[in-house]
Amino acid sequence: MLLSQSTSLKINPWVLMGIFVLLVGPFALDFHMHYPDEIYYRDAAINMLRNGDYLTTYLGSEELRFKKPILTYWSVLTGFKLFGVNAFASRIFFLLAGAITVGLTHRMGKILFEDRKVADISALIMASNPVLILSAGRSIPDVLLVMTLTIASLGIAALLKQGNSAPKWAVWSLYLGLALAFEVKGLPAAALGILAILYLLLNPWQRIHWKNIIHLPAILLSLGIALFWFVAMWYIHGPTYLDSFLEDQVGIRVASRLWLIVQNGLLAAAVLLLIFIPWIFFPLGKLREGIRKISRENPQFLGFIILWGLAILGMSALTSKFYERYLLPVAPVLAVGLAWLLVRINLEHKIRRQKITAWIFIGLSALIWTLSLGLFLKNPIGFLTALKLGLGAVVGMYLISLLRRQIKLPKVIAFAFLLIFLLLSTITDHLSFPHQGAQFKAQLENTIPKSETQRVAFFGNLHVGSKIRMSLFPTVELIDLNRETWRESLENYDQLILEDRFLEEIDSSQFEVFAESINGKSSAIPELLWAEGTAQYPAVLEKNAKRYFWLKRKSPRFLEGD
Repeated sequence: MLLSQSTSLKINPWVLMGIFVLLVGPFALDFHMHYPDEIYYRDAAINMLRNGDYLTTYLGSEELRFKKPILTYWSVLTGFKLFGVNAFASRIFFLLAGAITVGLTHRMGKILFEDRKVADISALIMASNPVLILSAGRSIPDVLLVMTLTIASLGIAALLKQGNSAPKWAVWSLYLGLALAFEVKGLPAAALGILAILYLLLNPWQRIHWKNIIHLPAILLSLGIALFWFVAMWYIHGPTYLDSFLEDQVGIRVASRLWLIVQNGLLAAAVLLLIFIPWIFFPLGKLREGIRKISRENPQFLGFIILWGLAILGMSALTSKFYERYLLPVAPVLAVGLAWLLVRINLEHKIRRQKITAWIFIGLSALIWTLSLGLFLKNPIGFLTALKLGLGAVVGMYLISLLRRQIKLPKVIAFAFLLIFLLLSTITDHLSFPHQGAQFKAQLENTIPKSETQRVAFFGNLHVGSKIRMSLFPTVELIDLNRETWRESLENYDQLILEDRFLEEIDSSQFEVFAESINGKSSAIPELLWAEGTAQYPAVLEKNAKRYFWLKRKSPRFLEGD
């Protein structure tokens, strides 16, 4: 039975982008999960604020780092400029980039197909992509790369659809998107861009005349954007900066052993299917029929999907270590292709499969909600957690009402999947202690002079050091000590923040404890959750504690601020 006009699926991309931010934001905008590479971009942005050099990127140890172009650093820096130096500010533009990618995917579907259902379902597929969701909660390049390459894909889509009569904006979108992508990630963006341009020129179905591709104003402006930072670094630091960049882009990332290439390629192919669950299950039984239909309807776009899909698999296979996020750049194009296939095999008729999928996701959300409510009743940790539980209940009841009426099932599936991440944040609220930086800041709010900057050495987990550096900016300048020479370097500092397991490696009689932070070990999470809200909790935390000590030398060798 076909859906009536009043109950048919209609997706407003702006509303969907807002829902994405609303349901993913609570999970993304605090340190519920912390990805290791975030420290490079956050520490560099803090150093930019401190020294006023917005082009050169430094590690927390004050060493230069040239492994990635500038746009990711600037995204973190802009958040700090607008919202202060905090976790929310470091991630907000990455969350928005994820939402924008969903909107751009919808736009790509509209450009390619007159049937709006393709655009609507492709946006829902992309919004429920777990790699996009996780990447939108990390201040690393991947979500910016997929957003900028999707801008380029809009131009590619228009050129494939309209050929030589495509509007001028298509070429501008192609080149500017690629230029921004190059300033995010470098050579991988260039490789995908070159393949796309060659395909536009050479594909046998909708070949574009070279005069319509060689648009000098767009090319020159895009080259200026793409190469700006590289030229600036050459001028400031000389050609040696390229050694670090090329080592990261080519040297250490490209595998040389055949078995490793095969292994990474097979893993990448499997993960590429997994990140589109549950949508890839719906065409089963009609896959051959669907492929036959779409190959006749728009072979040039199908060829482009296959080309970029194989390209990203090949690039992933050649890396020395594969990560699922490497597949994200082409996910919007694949999402549109999958939505196209689903519409052509009449997804709206597959009621039973969609209902089962929706009930699985809603059931999982209900289980998480129930566990979280139990934890909250044991320990009501705050209004925000209660608000998220309330929002989760409202969204869940709305989705159940749609499911019972058997309407807008793709929307139910996507929103139920997003709801899982909102509710997970209500669990991790109980695990997210005020992190070490927040603890030190609360203890020392009134004891650190605001008029001078104190240089403090740090030795321990670098992710912890980055959080402390962010929390105590600008009054404390935290310097990461070298792993090999840290004891010798300590002689240059009167203050040190040290992980507890290294305390026995220094002459502690020279220092006094100025402040202390305590967090539970990740290995003890189940035990900590079980004990939360009980009288045993302090003892469990003490047993599984990881501490950082802020030490001051009893006989200072340097004046504060030197």
